[in-house]
This record gives sequence, C-alpha cells and structure tokens, in this order.
Amino acid sequence: MSERRTSGRSATGHPATDDVALVGAALRAGRIRLLVVASVLVVLLVAFAVLALMLGDRIISPGDVLATLLGGGSGGDRFVVLGLRVPRLVLGVMVGASFGLAGAIFQSLLGNPLASPDIIGISQGASAAAVGAILLAGWSGLAVSFAAFGGAVIVAGLITLLAARHGMVGSRFVLIGIALAFLAQAAINFLLTRSDVRDAQSALVWLVGSVGTVTTEELTVTAVGLVVFVGALVALAPRLRMLQLGDETATGLGVRVIRARLLITLVGVGLAAVATAAAGPVAFVAFVSAPIARRLLGGTGPALVASALVGAVVVSGADLLAQHAIAGLQVPVGIVTGIVGAPVLLLLLARGNRSRGTA
Repeated sequence: MSERRTSGRSATGHPATDDVALVGAALRAGRIRLLVVASVLVVLLVAFAVLALMLGDRIISPGDVLATLLGGGSGGDRFVVLGLRVPRLVLGVMVGASFGLAGAIFQSLLGNPLASPDIIGISQGASAAAVGAILLAGWSGLAVSFAAFGGAVIVAGLITLLAARHGMVGSRFVLIGIALAFLAQAAINFLLTRSDVRDAQSALVWLVGSVGTVTTEELTVTAVGLVVFVGALVALAPRLRMLQLGDETATGLGVRVIRARLLITLVGVGLAAVATAAAGPVAFVAFVSAPIARRLLGGTGPALVASALVGAVVVSGADLLAQHAIAGLQVPVGIVTGIVGAPVLLLLLARGNRSRGTA
C-alpha cells in the first residue's frame, strides 16, 4: 500500500518533472510536424522542378530530362535543359529561399508582420541603386547586381542608425523603413521619367522582378552569397529564438542583445540583397512566406526552414505560371507573385482578425 501511495505522489507531487515531460512531448511533436511539412514542401518543389524542366517550346519527357541531367541525352536536350532551364530553375529556388528567410528574420526579430524587405525599403533601396546603374552608368549584368546589393545595404544601414537612436523598436524600424521606401521610389520615378524610353524599358523589366535571364557568373555569385548568409544564420538562429522571448529574458540567458540584433539584421539584409540583386524586387515573396510557414507549422517561432521552402515553392510555382499560363505569352515572375500574393495576404489578415475576435 505504501508503495502505491509513494508512486502516486511521484506522479502528481513533482510538477517540475511533469512540466519537463510536457515540454519534451511538445518539442517532439513540433519536430515531427516540421518534418512532415518540410517533406510535403520538398515534394511540391520537386514536382515544380520536373515540370519546369519538361515544359516549353520544346517539350521533353521526364525520362529524357533525367537522362540529360545524368550526362546523357541529345545535344538539343542538353542545350535546352542544362543551358536554359536548369539555371532559371536554380535561380528561382535560391531567390525564393533567400526572400523567405529574409522575411522570416525581420518579422521574428522585430515582432511585426509588416517587417518585410519589400515593405521597409530594403528592396526599394536595391531597386533605386540598380536603376541608377542602368540609366546613369549604362551598367548591365553582374555590375547591376552589385549595385543593387550596395543599395540594399545602404538603406538598411540608414534604417538601423535612425531606428536605434531610441532603442530598436519594431514599429519605429518599420515606419522609418516605409519612409525611406517612399524616398527610394521617388528617386526611381525621377530616373525613369528623365531617361530614354529604351533604357527605361530595360530598367522596368528589372524592377518587376524576373528570373528569366541569368548568366553563369550571376548564378555563382548568388549561390556563394546564399551559402555565406545561410551559414551565418545557422550560427545565429538560437539567439534569434531567444530574442523572441524578450530582451530581458534573452539577456538572462546570456545573449548580448544589441550585438545579436545587429548581426541578425545584417544577415537578413544580406539575404534580401542577394535575392534582389539576382532577380529584382520580386513582390510579396518575403512578405507572405513566413506567415504561411507558421500557419503550416501551427506555431509562432521563426520557422526558418519552412519559410525558405515556402519561398522557393512560391517563386518556382509562380515562374511556371508566368511561362505557361497563357500560350505564347511569358511575363516576369514578379507580376505573378503580385497577383497571387495580394489575395493570400488578405486571406491571412482576415483569418488573423477572425482568430483574435474569437479568442
């Protein structure tokens, strides 16, 4: 009898042990859900990739696509698949993953769903620098990408300096970013109205956002930049999760808050700049990837892996629609993401308001 009472007390008399068990079970459930969601997104991404390599003016069967990727195939198939379609597909995946990660970083770090590179001026700063390079200096190709990267970094630096004067508050950071975004957009409009029509047309194509044309050098630079910033993000991800608990809690856990915020902000800026430099300001990808990822995971954390996969799926799927939705007409991928992204954003906002109203 005494043994039964003792065992009963051990089950209910140690709440700390029970809490640890509950937390452990929740963590395991979260990992399982992440694995399932990531697997589904990877399968969807692979399906889009297969379609992207098959479809076009020259339709290639899945078997021939596989043979070409493995080093076989005819000369024509190798030119189309390896020379044209694979670079476009790889660029789209990298751009989507970069935008998805950048959006997740800023929204998590600042605790504001509006904190996205295409809202707070980073993409606009890159666009203004790229348009200036095209219209004023006559640059093209990789030089425009470097100019866009520099523009994004400069605007992000200005936002950080202005927002940090009274503490890095999320709402202040967003408002300052929006103000600088309008200034950058005004500079873009001025440059476009004062330039030759043909030069303005090439700048407008870049501004819409496109993965249609890519050189080996641009692809290599984008891949290197993505690897560098993703590696830095992997090292900083634990600090980002701690910062979401609040500055005081993070400090108690040994995090140097100001230094961690600055480093994570630099990584987010770098990812957004790499993506924008490679493909232009592709609309809504950074903005919606993290909210979609969090909804799929049923949580409120950074959701970095899922956000990267969602971004890659969105860009890859949008590029398929851009190429093949209307026969004989190809449009830049940024147009499709804008058309698809706006309703998704409204749906997310409506569901968020509904959930708050019923809570």
